Amino acid sequence: MSDFLNYLNTAELESLTQTQGISRVIAGNIIAARPFDEVDDCLKVHGMGKNLLARLQSNFEAGEKPSESRAMIQVEESPAPIEKSQPAQDSPKEDSFFTRLGKAFLVFIRALFRLIALAIVIGGVGAAFYYGLPYVNQKVIVPIEKNSADIKDVRAEVKTLQAQLDETNSRVDGLETSVAELEKSIAAHSASLTKLDEIQAGLEAQIQTSQDETLAQLKQEVMFARALDMLGRARLYLAQSNFGLARQDVSAAREALAELDDPANAEAIKRLDMVLGNLPAFPVVAAGDLEIAWQMLVSGETPATATPEPTATP
Repeated sequence: MSDFLNYLNTAELESLTQTQGISRVIAGNIIAARPFDEVDDCLKVHGMGKNLLARLQSNFEAGEKPSESRAMIQVEESPAPIEKSQPAQDSPKEDSFFTRLGKAFLVFIRALFRLIALAIVIGGVGAAFYYGLPYVNQKVIVPIEKNSADIKDVRAEVKTLQAQLDETNSRVDGLETSVAELEKSIAAHSASLTKLDEIQAGLEAQIQTSQDETLAQLKQEVMFARALDMLGRARLYLAQSNFGLARQDVSAAREALAELDDPANAEAIKRLDMVLGNLPAFPVVAAGDLEIAWQMLVSGETPATATPEPTATP
């Protein structure tokens, strides 16, 4: 058993693959899993089983046994054949007339049969050409011509599809450009929001110390600008189908507008509540409500835009 374990830990790839059932992949797995503490550890190798391990051990033990010597078989020399004296043959007798006539008739019959067989072969070849050529034309030549025409049609379709693929690639390039522009706009909104947050924090610190009415009014304007920036970024997120981030921005903008406590923003806040209720199940309706809320906040008037019916997205 220790010899076989030593063989498993030291055997080369070519030696392992001599066993039927052990491929080069399994042999490589065995070599990679070395060293084995026990023979049964080889069963953990991917692809090895008990039967394959037993076959490998049998081949190893068979290779270790000395080859049996073969007995030399002595071949006895056969004695030389004894020539027997044969009686002297009598001189051939001359054939009779009827014997010669029978032999000539047999030769004629054989020649006749050969001639008939040759005629049958020639007739068979002619019949094969006569009946086989239309069959070959119908079963081989016509399908080949049809396949050639089909190949031409397929090539034309391939050219059409290639043209459509090129057009699609150009559209994809345009979409990638649009996506890049959207990402730039989102980055710009994010940078603006960061600056507005810093300004708002500074104003709040000054208001706590001075209680200036002008600073409080300026803080409200900064909060309103932050709300507009967040709604603008939410519109871009909806264009990217990033409904989670769009919902976060709409929720933050809604809280900022509610904190301002301005009656002029009440209708816009209702629209934002509708946007939050429609996301993410009805993004098209949410986008329409968000656009209406945006127009309300920017112009201060309710636009004459009908809200689309909710339709579930796939």
